[in-house]
Amino acid sequence: MTNTRLRTELEQELKFDVAETWMLPELDELAPPGGSIRASDIGLESTYYDTDSRDLLASGLTLRRRTGTTDEGWQLKVPAERGRTEIRTPLDGRTAPRELQQLTLGVRRGARLRPVLIMRTRRDARLIVDADTAPLAEVVVDHVTAETLGDSVTVQTWREVEVELKGGDEALLRTVGKWLRKTGAVPSRSGSKLARALGVAPEKRRPKPKTVHDAVRSYLAEQHEAIRAGDLALRRDEDVVHKTRVATRRYRSVLRVFATQFDRERAAALDAELKWYAGVLGAVRDLQVLRQHLLSDLAELPSEFVLGPVHTRLTQTLDTEIARARRKLATAMRSKRYLALLDELRAWAVDAPFTARAEPAKQLSRYVSKARRKYLKRLQAADALDNTDPTKDEASHRARKAAKRARYTADLAVPVLGKHAHKVANRAKNVQTELGDRQDARLAVSFLRRLGVVANAQPDENGFTYGILLDRELHRGHIVLRGGAPA
Repeated sequence: MTNTRLRTELEQELKFDVAETWMLPELDELAPPGGSIRASDIGLESTYYDTDSRDLLASGLTLRRRTGTTDEGWQLKVPAERGRTEIRTPLDGRTAPRELQQLTLGVRRGARLRPVLIMRTRRDARLIVDADTAPLAEVVVDHVTAETLGDSVTVQTWREVEVELKGGDEALLRTVGKWLRKTGAVPSRSGSKLARALGVAPEKRRPKPKTVHDAVRSYLAEQHEAIRAGDLALRRDEDVVHKTRVATRRYRSVLRVFATQFDRERAAALDAELKWYAGVLGAVRDLQVLRQHLLSDLAELPSEFVLGPVHTRLTQTLDTEIARARRKLATAMRSKRYLALLDELRAWAVDAPFTARAEPAKQLSRYVSKARRKYLKRLQAADALDNTDPTKDEASHRARKAAKRARYTADLAVPVLGKHAHKVANRAKNVQTELGDRQDARLAVSFLRRLGVVANAQPDENGFTYGILLDRELHRGHIVLRGGAPA
């Protein structure tokens, strides 16, 4: 993260519920040889912020302003693969810092942040340190008083226990967790203090679909979550362009394959906006793929075939173009058009506009078969064309799009159809990859021709190496030149 005001750290913790009569036993047996336990009494006050629709909480995020004995500052907690990532900024004012507002812009779809809850905590803390006094883990008993804000005010009190890593490994976390369970503590039913105070129940595992609508709804929810998670990750400069674009493609595939199930106008409008966003993402991703592929090809060439500063020219040109595409993506993600797209995706998540009668889930086989037949028919038509035929590329592109839809339709049907859907998805994926190589090769040919022309105009460069790389791309994509241009 480039902003110097923001600090990040991985938070790994376990939370437990305890009875009012529960007492924390001595932790001496948990300290390593030569280590010790350090006790402290801490007072904390945290004001939590969210939108009226609780968009942050729905995405697994918490934003708070904390004051007290220790740990002061603004803190945004974000779900991570192992635990949560905590993003911190200094304690400035009572309005969320601009940096954190920018990070959460997409998740809250531009809605205003406001205080939703004040939490006061008396913390009885025990820090486990090693022989060198380095912190390993902290066990705390929290006495919590939570006061909701807004039209109606409620006050709740409870006790809970947390163990958080402070430098130790995950084995220690598991050991302390097991030890706490033996003392009568039970794993918490709530993911966070905020969710508990606001009465938000943990998300239940989705049941096996009983209807086509169930399967579609569940699949769209997965893609919506991936787009929403991608928004936050992109704003944190994480490289999730590919994952996010794939989610938009999967969503669009459902809108097309199951078109008869939805309100036609709303589905078409959403499809158009997702296509726009996927295009902005694709401008970055295509250049990333091109960079990786060409540098890999260049590394395979014998050194005597690399004439001039080819590596420098490739990296500088592509890095410049990727940076430009990223700036356009960042601009798009701040636009009203993009926020409106997120609004519509949320509306579909709450109540997808189904218009057709729900069919039994087993009818998904009909949709999978239809999508499979379509891509096989288009593939056969593309294969029948000679590589010199000017319509070959368009036919291959249409076959590739149909293969992707068949793959995603089969993926959607896996919870119902099992192995059969897996096989269809895998075969369609292979076709998609093979046809994608041809498209990637054509982009590479166009780029290499451009750089070759530039190199020939420079006194210290030579177009020879670009010619070799271009020839490799022509063979990779089975491209035939006609009149000096790819056929």
